[in-house]
Amino acid sequence: MATFVLIHGGGDVGWYWHLLEAELRLRGHDVVAPDLPCDDDSAGLAEYADAVVEAVGGRRDLVVVGQSYGGFTAPLVADRLPTDLLVLLAAMIPSPGETPEDWWINTGYSQAAREQAARDGGKTGSEDPLVGYYNGVPRALAEEAMRRERDESTTAWRTPWPLEAWPDVPTKFVLCRDDHLFPPDFLRRLATERLGITPDEIPGCHCVALSHPKELADLLVGYIAG
Repeated sequence: MATFVLIHGGGDVGWYWHLLEAELRLRGHDVVAPDLPCDDDSAGLAEYADAVVEAVGGRRDLVVVGQSYGGFTAPLVADRLPTDLLVLLAAMIPSPGETPEDWWINTGYSQAAREQAARDGGKTGSEDPLVGYYNGVPRALAEEAMRRERDESTTAWRTPWPLEAWPDVPTKFVLCRDDHLFPPDFLRRLATERLGITPDEIPGCHCVALSHPKELADLLVGYIAG
């Protein structure tokens, strides 16, 4: 049995993972999915990691999964706790000393999003969250997710990522082929440049734990089974 430590994205809550959590528990695994203190404007990345470490407690056999903005927190947790596998899911990949605020310019995100939007008719980068984030999520479920959204700490947004190097932990990257926030080509390039790995790919939108929880659970469990 593994313990999957699920770290949500920006302005979100641990509830985001509830469908995936059910799938993982059906397969006999434990799950920890805490709320990060993102609505506390004094909280930085260290406090985000503290919240996860506290929620994990004494659990072992950890698989740490960071979604989207959670990519800044997940490696901090993997650096502090004995972690068997680190998984970045449609995630931001930080470099040492880089702030989340600067990540967008440093990675060339805007140009990549414009190029993809030109190909998909403006779906990428859409201001409509049902298009830009929740495409493929049932409407009622997407509306519930939006109802639970929170503010995001400006302190964390401007905190330099504190590690001097990527943690010495086996790492996987998963991209979502229907992601309208982070274009797949953009993430393929970023994962290669910053981690030296080729991403695994699954169907689904940026919020894949809501749109394709079974497929995501199959992939995650497959990592540890292999």
